[in-house]
Amino acid sequence: MMLRSALAAAALATAALVAAITTATATAPATASAPAHAAPVADLDYVALGDSYSAGSFVRPWTDDGCGRSEQNYPRQTARRLKLRLTDATCSAAEIRAGVLAPQSELKGPPSVPPPGGWAAKPAQVTALSAGTDLVTLGIGGNSIGFADIVETCVKRGLVAFGMGRPCASHYTRGEAASRLDARFTALEADFATALKDIRSRAPHAKVAVVGYPAVVDDRAGCDFGAWHQLGTVAKGDMPWLDTLERRLNTVLREQARRGGAVYVDTYASSTGHGVCAAAGQRWMYGIKDSLTGPGGQSDPPSQTCRSIPGRGEACTVLHPNLRGATHQADLVTRALTAMGAVRR
Repeated sequence: MMLRSALAAAALATAALVAAITTATATAPATASAPAHAAPVADLDYVALGDSYSAGSFVRPWTDDGCGRSEQNYPRQTARRLKLRLTDATCSAAEIRAGVLAPQSELKGPPSVPPPGGWAAKPAQVTALSAGTDLVTLGIGGNSIGFADIVETCVKRGLVAFGMGRPCASHYTRGEAASRLDARFTALEADFATALKDIRSRAPHAKVAVVGYPAVVDDRAGCDFGAWHQLGTVAKGDMPWLDTLERRLNTVLREQARRGGAVYVDTYASSTGHGVCAAAGQRWMYGIKDSLTGPGGQSDPPSQTCRSIPGRGEACTVLHPNLRGATHQADLVTRALTAMGAVRR
């Protein structure tokens, strides 16, 4: 009973944390590959739009403005490699409407503990675009389907079931919960199409790449129930369904990119085997509570909720790419932008 109580407290704390920190997440074959002779082209204006997976949240060092943009995120690594002039408008917790198309007032960090009075709202990311923009990347959508809420539900239901069966998948594949999830995907399709049209309107000469989500839970074999550097109390039986959910999300992004005349950058296929259940040296994804990666000694003082989770990790990273993952994203985005013919107009 004491173990059950401890797990219950940890799961409830994690559920609250997951709901408070956005994530987002998964598939399709890569659309572009770099020609061997391609060379970086300087003096191009590149604008990066997106959520925490594009911002590189929890990879040191990051900005302290509530968006948690890492100096090692894929937009910044790509810009350095190709000598592009970058405007990085990405922000943790961004959604398509409240973030990309409209101002964002709900900010999650890191830092996970906001300053007194909170952070200032961020303008709509599309305001960073102009007629002079040459290249745009857009990585968004996970928050729009409520991925954080879904993981929270999986943590709670996995605990109640002591890790047995498929309690979360059963919940989301029938009845009202299934209908709500389908409605979110329908709204995502419409909102994403609107975002691409707005980008085209504001930056009519830009070449646009839609960046998909990397594999998070593609292989459950290495995950242990109650391991907070992995998935905590999510049942193993629910992990294949979470992977299916990611792949469904990426399928929408790929199709919207095709319809909107953008290139789709698949970061899922080549990251399989490197998700949260992989061995430490092969993992490109943080767990729920994990040790930080990236250069420097920057830390994220934990919130009260984070401190209550019985994991050894130094921060509540909640399923985001680590430094290896961010570099993998950068490799593919660099290749895609080069193949798109990053040349002067």
